[in-house]
Amino acid sequence: MKASLKGRYEPDKSSAAATLTFDAGDTRFKASITDATFAKGPSLNGLGLSVEKPGSFIIDYNVPQQDFRFQFMNTLQLLEKPFSLTYTHVLGARQTAVDGSVAFDPANKLSANYNFSSGNCKVKYVYAHGELRRTILEPIYDVSKNTWDFSVTRKFEGGDSLKATYQTSSKLLGLEWSRDSKLNGCFKVCASLNMMETNVMPKLMVESTLNYDI
Repeated sequence: MKASLKGRYEPDKSSAAATLTFDAGDTRFKASITDATFAKGPSLNGLGLSVEKPGSFIIDYNVPQQDFRFQFMNTLQLLEKPFSLTYTHVLGARQTAVDGSVAFDPANKLSANYNFSSGNCKVKYVYAHGELRRTILEPIYDVSKNTWDFSVTRKFEGGDSLKATYQTSSKLLGLEWSRDSKLNGCFKVCASLNMMETNVMPKLMVESTLNYDI
């Protein structure tokens, strides 16, 4: 059984969440709560339940909204290349999306996402550069908006990574530094700046996750 605690801080607000996970054979069960669960005394707000079979399906249940989210995954061989397909449906919101990706080789991957409710479609290409593939380039094309988003990630030894993103439609520039440690958990610092606004300070966000074996 495993437990995780996540804290998120922004200048104008902060939040916290906790997750408890245990495995039964090849099936994983998960329960999660947020600070809303205890904000005004114990309640069902922020409570979520999940059952998962990795690589096959995930079923999430939002307790306060009494809503289900279904996700089914499968991997096929397409022209001798692994093709991954994911189907997602949110029952209450009546939203359905399909994701597909194909890995041409360890360094090149192409994926696409289509949302049947909104008609939005995005295509992403991932290129991992170098022998250790620590530099990752990700251009994303939004077909419905005819816009591009870009991200560059550099991974370092010890679990550190630095990521820069730019959204051409909103002129939003982002920078993220994260550290993933098996001993000390995960830590992330993000800064974003809207290039269309002047005399505005970047928005900051700090997130920390601690993992425990029970």
